[in-house]
Amino acid sequence: MNLKELENKTILMFGKSRAFSDDEFMLQMKLHNIHVVKEYSDEVVLIVDGRMMTPYEDNESVKLYEQKKAEFVDIDTLDRALSNFLDEDTLLMSLKLSHDKDRLKGYLQNGMVSDALFLKLMKMYTWDGDDFFGNDDNRDISAAFISRFYKNIERNHNVQYSSRGFLHLIIQTTDEGLIETVSLLEPLQKSFQADAEDSNYRIITAIATHYRTPKRVLKMLIKNSNSYVRTLIAMREDCDESMQIQLFETDDEEVLRALSYNEKLNINLALKLMKNKEYAKNIAKYINLDNRVFDMLYESSSLELAINNSIRYDMQKKLIDTNNIDIMTALATNKYLHKDIFYELVAKKDENINIAIYRNPSVQKTTLAKAYKNKKYYTSLASNENTPEDILQKLSQSEDTVILLGLAKNPSTPIDVLYQLQLDSRFERSVKENPTFGRHIQTENIGWQE
Repeated sequence: MNLKELENKTILMFGKSRAFSDDEFMLQMKLHNIHVVKEYSDEVVLIVDGRMMTPYEDNESVKLYEQKKAEFVDIDTLDRALSNFLDEDTLLMSLKLSHDKDRLKGYLQNGMVSDALFLKLMKMYTWDGDDFFGNDDNRDISAAFISRFYKNIERNHNVQYSSRGFLHLIIQTTDEGLIETVSLLEPLQKSFQADAEDSNYRIITAIATHYRTPKRVLKMLIKNSNSYVRTLIAMREDCDESMQIQLFETDDEEVLRALSYNEKLNINLALKLMKNKEYAKNIAKYINLDNRVFDMLYESSSLELAINNSIRYDMQKKLIDTNNIDIMTALATNKYLHKDIFYELVAKKDENINIAIYRNPSVQKTTLAKAYKNKKYYTSLASNENTPEDILQKLSQSEDTVILLGLAKNPSTPIDVLYQLQLDSRFERSVKENPTFGRHIQTENIGWQE
């Protein structure tokens, strides 16, 4: 419907608008220069069937339709056109100046306004110091928010009346604007310093860990939230230098420890954190290594450097040249082990090193198959994701609890073996937590008994 074609013309309206209050509907008609009447005349160019029509209006509508006096539309068509052609800037300014909460509430409950406008309007809503469902108005608005954005809400009919609805929205969405709007809602802002018992706390932690949360929101959380939320942000892959500095300046021990786990930790902050031995070892394990950092940590944290995923060949070579069994054993578990270093480690002919090597998923299947000839390596092979399937099948015949537990946890273990292991109470929980078995259950939709 083109509202421009109705400017300076007359329409006959039966009943009421579905999306707008009576006053708001008439205001929109006035803004579009459309004259609304309740009785037919020759000036009428359009007849609208609204909701809550009286018996008289029903009869009159049928008579006019049969006489083909004018074009007919239902109220949804007109409401949608009015919603699509709202002057957003004028509306927002009007609501801001008038502080008309009822009018604002009407727009928030209008399912035909755009999502973008809805989010702008939500930022204007005042919660009067109450929670999402603390009073009737807040409950209505919270329900409207959740109902609008919740995916497949028909499968969870009551979720719009629970704070879980906001939690699920955050988990479901990829819309940065939606995440930011939720983070700015007054009831959530009041919970930034709350503990895990607070009903809104899980929403905050979901925002802190969501991969699409805007950095300006994360910085707001760093400034206003508690220690635990800050630690969640400190370990994010996209925690950039400015955020790291902001976190470092909190001087919170838990936050600093979390920063030490960040693989993209800023080098200048890393140098400051290295003064603490615990943080230095964490940094050695996780930071993206360059020669400068490696050399600084080599003397004090060689064991931790050996398991760092970013360690290069020349660094691995320097560690193996120490001829330290503990360091070489740790290096043998590194999934980014260079093939030349692998051969050097095998040449050491040390059982501890070999046991570690055959647990390493980067080792070739042919090498792992050969290792099956030695029973000493069965435990390593049972937990190795790269062990050939036929070897895992053979290992399932073992009576060794450690071997069977390794198979129960190994995502490469054949499904039929996992089924057998599930029947043993010792391994039942590990099988249930095995991602391969979980995916199989979901695919087959057969479930299991708790």
